[in-house]
Amino acid sequence: MRQRVALIRTLAVKPKILLLDEAFSALDYQTRIMVTNDIYNILRKEGMSAIIVTHDISEAISMSDKVLVLSTRPGTIKDIHKIDFEMENRNPINCRENSKFSQYFNTLWRELGVDEETNI
Repeated sequence: MRQRVALIRTLAVKPKILLLDEAFSALDYQTRIMVTNDIYNILRKEGMSAIIVTHDISEAISMSDKVLVLSTRPGTIKDIHKIDFEMENRNPINCRENSKFSQYFNTLWRELGVDEETNI
């Protein structure tokens, strides 16, 4: 609830760009999905742009039009992925159900080299 209040306060000044740094990380999974859906709808309705910093690949895919993958320190842009679900009534919940979601997820997972680090 505190995060929603903080967001409402931020949106009240009508910023052109909203900066969210791990904004949903303290939330449990169900609440996180619902809040990301709310935020996504507000951003679309208000015509606002947002830069979202997250370590959650699913969150990045479902919330974004573009995902920038950063390298390790010093952080530089490693790659930019355009996210396009080509669907009406797009929101983070129905993006996760789209067949393209797993393709985007697997591409980003491989690029991050997570499976190489964990020997999966």
